[in-house]
Amino acid sequence: MQNKILSMLGLCMKSRKIVSGEDTCLDAVRRGTCMLLIVAKDASDNTKKLFKDKCSYYEVPIAEYGTKDDLGHAIGKDFRASVGVCDEGFAKKIIELLNQEK
Repeated sequence: MQNKILSMLGLCMKSRKIVSGEDTCLDAVRRGTCMLLIVAKDASDNTKKLFKDKCSYYEVPIAEYGTKDDLGHAIGKDFRASVGVCDEGFAKKIIELLNQEK
């Protein structure tokens, strides 16, 4: 299942429907363009709390998934602690895959 989720993130990146990095993800959450935020499991506790609080306030779904290396590699970048999916269709599919994994 992990490969499907990471592959979906790669497709999001190819279609330019993803943002990554702390500041860009926070901006996307605030503007309402982020449909799903994924935070790496090995991100710092402060980073996780910051994103959980912001996503709760702006009503954006959030998930902890993979490692920084996994997320970065999936989108063709260096390690990333957070990625935001900015397409409703991709977000729904990734949420569905995350729910199947649990």
